[in-house]
Amino acid sequence: MKKLLLFTAIIFFATIAFAQSDKYASAMKANISQLDSMMAKGNGAELANNFERIGDAEKTQWLPYYYAAYCTVVQAYNEKDNSKKDAIADKAKQLIDKAETILGKENSETDVIKSMIATSHMMVDPQNRYMDYGPESAGFIQKSEALDSTNPRPVLLEAENKFYTPEAYGGGKDAAKEYFDKAKKLDDNFKPETELSPNWGKSAIQYFLSQYK
Repeated sequence: MKKLLLFTAIIFFATIAFAQSDKYASAMKANISQLDSMMAKGNGAELANNFERIGDAEKTQWLPYYYAAYCTVVQAYNEKDNSKKDAIADKAKQLIDKAETILGKENSETDVIKSMIATSHMMVDPQNRYMDYGPESAGFIQKSEALDSTNPRPVLLEAENKFYTPEAYGGGKDAAKEYFDKAKKLDDNFKPETELSPNWGKSAIQYFLSQYK
């Protein structure tokens, strides 16, 4: 009888865990599917809040906070009022720190976000902040590439940085082309670890490469 009750309890809790896991995956997929249209729709704040709520509910999953940080730093990129950029970037930093705490380490993907955060701080006042935030952003790109040489996202960031850097400082459209080509090649062959793992950037790569046609 005791064995029967124990078996019944195991089945019961396993069913609950599966239902929770399925609910988590469904919620994540629904929000991840909107990432590529985030720039056009301007719904980064909404998506960031959605991901953060998922993370607060799950508590042991790092990806919700990762995506919340990504959506938040994209907001900082798009914010036209420079006086607001730092606060938004600081919020993204808090979120990516949560992701890394749960994960137990930094990885290639979290370093991509940290590079973007440094860049968003620099964008507030590029002339006066470059010496602090420029090397920091570049350093996280290098760490990201070292941690996963198959990841197209740090190469995409490197390409974008080249694209928007004046030619007099070694940047410009022509200088960026080889990096966008490399990012596309990596993206074409990239296999995310799971269906929820980071896989964004394809639309950005396509957009920038279209500028060379």
